[in-house]
Formats: sequence, C-alpha cells, structure tokens
Amino acid sequence: MSRHGIQLKTPAQIAMMRRAGLVVAKGLAEMGAAAVAGATLAEIDAVGRDVLAVHGATSNFLGYGAEWGYPPYPGVACISVNEVVVHGIPDQRRLVAGDIVSIDFGAVVDGWHGDAARTFMVGEVDDESRRLSEVTRNALWDGIAAVASAKRVGDISHAIQRSVETSGLQVGIVREYTGHGIGTEMHQEPDVPNSGRPHRGARIVPGVCLAIEPILTLGSPENVELDDEWTVVTCDGSRAAHWENSVAVLADGIFVLTEPDGGAAELAARGVRIASLD
Repeated sequence: MSRHGIQLKTPAQIAMMRRAGLVVAKGLAEMGAAAVAGATLAEIDAVGRDVLAVHGATSNFLGYGAEWGYPPYPGVACISVNEVVVHGIPDQRRLVAGDIVSIDFGAVVDGWHGDAARTFMVGEVDDESRRLSEVTRNALWDGIAAVASAKRVGDISHAIQRSVETSGLQVGIVREYTGHGIGTEMHQEPDVPNSGRPHRGARIVPGVCLAIEPILTLGSPENVELDDEWTVVTCDGSRAAHWENSVAVLADGIFVLTEPDGGAAELAARGVRIASLD
C-alpha cells in the first residue's frame, strides 16, 4: 500500500524488516570491533561480508549505482575516514590511531532492507572529534524521538537541526545527503533532510519506515565528490561524522529496526516508549 508515493508497511512486513535490521546491527558491531589501528578498510568490509553470509542476507550496497550509470559500488559497506563525508570505498587504506571512521552498512532479508551507520574511534582520538561524533549521535536520537509525535517529515528535520544548534559545538550540517524512506528498496520516498522547518513535508502515519541519518562536520559542510564518482570529502579537510538508524512507525508508537533493543534505552531517556513488534 502507498500514500502519495510513500510505501506503507503492515506490522507483519515491519517485523520482516526487523530481521534485516538485526543483521545490520550485528554487522556494524563486528565491523566497529575490527576498526583498529593497522586494519585496512577492505578487511573491515570483509567482516561485513561474513556477517551477511552467516545470516543468509544479501548486500544492498554491493553493485549499487550501476543501473543509473555510476560505477558499481564495490563494497558491502561505505567506510569513510576522517575528512570523508560519505561513500568511502573500502580499499587498502590502513587505519591509524587517532582516526575516526564512519561505517554505513545495509542488508536485505527476503526482499526487505535495513540500513544504518555508526562512527567509531580508532585508538586515542582528540576530544573535538569525539565530541563531533557524540553530537551527531545525539542529533540522530533526538530526530528519532521526534518521529513519535511528528505529523510531518519537517518535524523530524527540525528536531535534528535544533539538537545540533543547541549542542554547544560549532559544526556544519551536511545538507546534500539526507535520510530517506526504506522498505522493499533501500532508498524510497520521502527524503528526510537534517535541517528544516516543522509542519512541512510528507505526513508521518503508521506504516512509514524511515532511515534517519545526520551527517556533521567540524568545519564547513561544503563537500566535493572525488573522481571515483563515490567518495565525498569536505572541501576544507575537516572531519565528518555519520550516524543512522532505520525506524518504523506503528499504530502504538515507533520501533528502531537497526538497534538490538529496538531503541528502548535511548528513547526512554527522551520520554518515548517503543512500540510493540510481534
């Protein structure tokens, strides 16, 4: 069923999406543990491939873009280090102590997609970079909490922007890359910007599933795509952080599909209870 081009899922379909979400959560946890000094990005990607294989899932990243004329994406995860904003290709680059690395990972189980991202610290990392990641993570959860009472997408975007602006850290909000709907495809309507005015945009109703993903930088948010047609870096060389979760709207609330606890702990701290998911 759809509403104005937005795919609405039944509770049973959302429960199926949860299976993909748990694979994503497992993969991110294992890749994060592998993101240590000396590891190559390709080795970290291989960990994600193993998780997919063990759980009988497929990748929604591998080969992505070919149908639109882009070079087929060569990994199962986007692994973006330091100044790389998004879409970092998992190559032979080795991590060093002090790096920060954002890992964006997806899975498909029985035709249903999951998508999430985390930013990890490699060894001892400077306080400003740690703070950047924490502000981004907090903005993600403030945005997710807003879904519970949101009437329109703009309410979520506004919550993310307000979280960032009241954090006390001077950061840039990357606006070219946004959250999105998710379901039988990884990227669906509607877009979910990381800034905006409330009471605008698509309506939030039961059955809507969204991937929410703030991306922040320590300097200017201006960015450029490299010649490989994937890797996006900050123009001023400042570091970036990226956090993402897939969230479902049900009749009795929201459920975070890509968190092992469904988002219960973080949402409880914000006064939101998660929905039941059979």
